[in-house]
Amino acid sequence: MKIYIATLVKQKPEIVINQFNKELFMALAPPGIKVELTRFDGCIKNDEVHLVLDFIFFKQKWNSLIIDNGKDEKGIFFVDQGIKLPFFLKRWKHVHRVDFSQDGSKIVDDITFSTGLILTDLLMYPILYLQFLYRKPIFRKKFDV
Repeated sequence: MKIYIATLVKQKPEIVINQFNKELFMALAPPGIKVELTRFDGCIKNDEVHLVLDFIFFKQKWNSLIIDNGKDEKGIFFVDQGIKLPFFLKRWKHVHRVDFSQDGSKIVDDITFSTGLILTDLLMYPILYLQFLYRKPIFRKKFDV
């Protein structure tokens, strides 16, 4: 399944991408789930990000590897891929783009995921979509100054 959410902000792409750090990462954590960041190397190829998600009754590890990063004619990007995922996910790839825009930047979350079954993909889609939609006002607050 795919999720695509774009947010327009007023800062230039170079400024925005350089703010993708531990603090922003934790600010973007979805409500209702306690997230412990146990490793954050950065957003460059071969960096890793490790999380522990606390769902009150159980915890799940989520480790991602940055498999690509760079700059192209559209903007600046990095790509994380899940290497150890919570039991309910089988595949995860998240392209983070900060594209050039007339008045600043367009922050793009382009996600491909699978639970392994189309039925559970369909059940997870609205949950994941809302968690990434939650980021829009956070991005605007941080980058519309």
